[in-house]
Amino acid sequence: MLLPNILLTGTPGVGKTTLGKELASRSGLKYINVGDLAREGQLYDGYDEEYDCPILDEDRVVDELENQMSEGGVIVDYHGCDFFPERWFHIVFVLKTDNSILYKRLETRGYNEKKLKDNIQCEIFQVLYEEALASYKEEIVHQLSSNKPEDLEDNINQILKWIEQWIKDHSS
Repeated sequence: MLLPNILLTGTPGVGKTTLGKELASRSGLKYINVGDLAREGQLYDGYDEEYDCPILDEDRVVDELENQMSEGGVIVDYHGCDFFPERWFHIVFVLKTDNSILYKRLETRGYNEKKLKDNIQCEIFQVLYEEALASYKEEIVHQLSSNKPEDLEDNINQILKWIEQWIKDHSS
């Protein structure tokens, strides 16, 4: 059976991981957190002193994921999307969160002042939504609100419906 590949993207702290894991457990699709994948496989290309974090080796990440993506049925979670091959994804969901809520979430993660400010600005200017629109066909890019627990439930149900419909449309 053919299964779709889904990208969950958005600024850090918008709820991609919570949504992705829950979605995977309810849909049977495979969940991949690119940050974890990179950590486990040490898929890095140096270190960013300013942001105090390793720099992702995008080519190695793509190589690492290629086989699974061509099989289908994968939910990918990452706060960037312009380096993934366009052919990988059948739909892209960009999560967005109100700035005050996002600020609190990131503060709880212990982000330093610069990282906090940059991520909030990233959200204000809808950087990841713009990146998604520039990287994928507009009709497959959707924004989802991710502020409160009810949003999570709504988003899960909406995506599960979409998956169901996609499978129907793609079964011979």
